[in-house]
Amino acid sequence: MSVDPSDFKRLFTVDEANATLPLVSAICSDMSELSQSLLERRERLAHLAGRRAAAGKTDRSDPYLEELAQVEEDLNNESQRLQEYVTELQDLGVEPKDGPKGLVDFPSMMDGRVVFLCWQLGEPEVLYWHEVEEGFPGRQPLTADSAADSSAGDDSFDGLGGE
Repeated sequence: MSVDPSDFKRLFTVDEANATLPLVSAICSDMSELSQSLLERRERLAHLAGRRAAAGKTDRSDPYLEELAQVEEDLNNESQRLQEYVTELQDLGVEPKDGPKGLVDFPSMMDGRVVFLCWQLGEPEVLYWHEVEEGFPGRQPLTADSAADSSAGDDSFDGLGGE
């Protein structure tokens, strides 16, 4: 499957991806924390709603009904905030992949085809890439030649060098 480079807002070299990491890392940190919190809270809410239903507490006189409605509203508001983080990354040209893990991809070119430079929260820099179709399980380390080519400032550098 061939991916058209014009499908992406921009294509990154390794150096360009690494240059954006301070901002991307801050966004991903906030996104990861919020994603994990939302997942835990949604599970808890589903559990409580299930317990209420099992106990037959479905009438409007239930004193916890208002509190549950408030929790749901708060979760919806935080879900909107999470979407804002996703949009912020997309506006930078970065592809968010996993909120709780803080996993993102940077579209790049290698040997005339689009690939993803892959970065995850906690990694010091962009160290991996993968084919578009393979995703995270197909991550491969960038080569030393890639880093040397990238820092040379060669305008023909395609993001990863040849392999």
